[in-house]
Amino acid sequence: MKVLLVNGSPHKNGSTFAALREIEVELNSNGIETSIVWLGTEAISGCLACGYCRRNGKCVKNDCVNEFAQRAKSADGFVFGTPVHYAAASGAITSFLDRLFYSASSDTFRHKPAAVITVARRGGTTAAYDQLIKYPAIAEMPIISSHYWNMVHAAVPEEAKEDKEGMQCMRILGRNMAYFIKCIEAGKKSGISAPAAEQREVTNFIR
Repeated sequence: MKVLLVNGSPHKNGSTFAALREIEVELNSNGIETSIVWLGTEAISGCLACGYCRRNGKCVKNDCVNEFAQRAKSADGFVFGTPVHYAAASGAITSFLDRLFYSASSDTFRHKPAAVITVARRGGTTAAYDQLIKYPAIAEMPIISSHYWNMVHAAVPEEAKEDKEGMQCMRILGRNMAYFIKCIEAGKKSGISAPAAEQREVTNFIR
């Protein structure tokens, strides 16, 4: 059982990493394998709406999006983390998720638990959280929560440790994620199958 954690900050070992690391430690202690994926500092193109992925099963831009999509097929859960930039998610993770969720096959994410976390010095965390939660919410993914919204307040990694409530939230999130992944695995072993996918209906409101 494995969870992929995505660090959408331009700082590899910054505050967002500190929050993700707290989740990772909890997942590991509960027997879940993990990997933190840093998106880096190179520009990530937004979606071009070219339709290439619908015809070829992958994004036309052969970069970290396609690479992650391949890794995601064998993952059991996901945590998407971002710093807050102007009360929104980072541009890197926004472009990354736009293309990832549009180009990857539905089976890549369907019925796999997911969580999002946001990190800020002070404000904008809930706005960024509301933005990111839309991705798993449209992909039939069980959303993992904590005892409070999944956010940490810190300008630098050292401050993240001082946000005791925020870090506790990360630990509880990690335990909840491990619990749900194990429940899904136990269900499979007991013969409980995932709901069958329906043919998607698309309704346009302008005729």
